[in-house]
Amino acid sequence: MTTIKQALDEIMTLDGAMCTALVDSSSGMIMGQAGSGVDLEAAAAGNTEVVRAKLKTMRSLGLNDVIEDILITLGKQYHLIRPMARNEGVFIYAVLEKSKSNLALARRKILEVEKGLIV
Repeated sequence: MTTIKQALDEIMTLDGAMCTALVDSSSGMIMGQAGSGVDLEAAAAGNTEVVRAKLKTMRSLGLNDVIEDILITLGKQYHLIRPMARNEGVFIYAVLEKSKSNLALARRKILEVEKGLIV
């Protein structure tokens, strides 16, 4: 069992980690955050809309599936969004420096963190 602070601190140990947050997607509000470099309040609200739009599209397509994660690749950064399987309406958000991070390891670490996180 991991607290929100412990979980976010663990994500921040990733190579290239800039910041991370746990977000309530029903409100777009941050439940916890770590790191800096991105306006996490604005990012949480904006990425809440990304998650909602993807879920709406999946329903429109009749897809009976779940989102494991959403990756947004920018020129210099990766933005990872991982909805929590056990806590509907909550997602982990992480920003990584593209040149310093390993995307596969980051996805794996965030999955491990999610599995141990108690909200």
